[in-house]
Amino acid sequence: MARKKKAPPSAPGAPLWLATYGDMVTLLLCFFVLLYAFSSLDTQKFNALAESLQQAFNIMPGGPSASSRQSLMDGALGEGAGDAARPTESDQTNNANRVLALVQEAIKQENLGDDIRIDMDERGIVISFSEQLLFAEGSARIRPEALRIIYKIGTIINSMPNEVELVGHTDSAVLRNSIYINNWGLSAARAAAVVTYLNNEIGISDKRLKAVGLGAARPKSPNDTEEHMALNRRVDMVILSQHGIH
Repeated sequence: MARKKKAPPSAPGAPLWLATYGDMVTLLLCFFVLLYAFSSLDTQKFNALAESLQQAFNIMPGGPSASSRQSLMDGALGEGAGDAARPTESDQTNNANRVLALVQEAIKQENLGDDIRIDMDERGIVISFSEQLLFAEGSARIRPEALRIIYKIGTIINSMPNEVELVGHTDSAVLRNSIYINNWGLSAARAAAVVTYLNNEIGISDKRLKAVGLGAARPKSPNDTEEHMALNRRVDMVILSQHGIH
């Protein structure tokens, strides 16, 4: 009777399946360590790296800024989450200076320094047009010779996103030889006339425009002399600050 052959002895050490299992456990451990590293990422280092790459390779033009990426990584939601996209105070100042320079140059070219004054207040940039430049006495029809400068300044404004408020002002004298009952109606009609021109002829959106008539309620000077009263008869074109009254 033939004798059965003995099975060959197994190789010394752990079974082969245990090695495969050990590799799998090691990979899982690396995976979870990697997840933990991502969860505790230093946002400042990430932003610095992203900006360095952007500058080095000129990538992501117009993409989110470092501050907006910070907001996203910090989980900014709800109120204030969109603040990073708003213009900064420095941007506002630079834009205001640019607009002032362009408007001043247009006024200089037309030699209208005596009829147009520029100022800034809490509302924004204020461009004051004298009655003498824009209208005949008691009228709200814009003089043809004034349309050129309104068009130039309106074109500058049209390149901006800001809202624009036209405010009509008069002196305190009683109206005579006018189709308007009082100074309130005249000032409102004059502001509306300029708004209509900016909208119809230049194409500034009506959503950005507002016409207000204040009559004699906001004088620049006391209504005690003809010279002072002439200063009060004006239309103010106010380029509203995006931070203050956007």
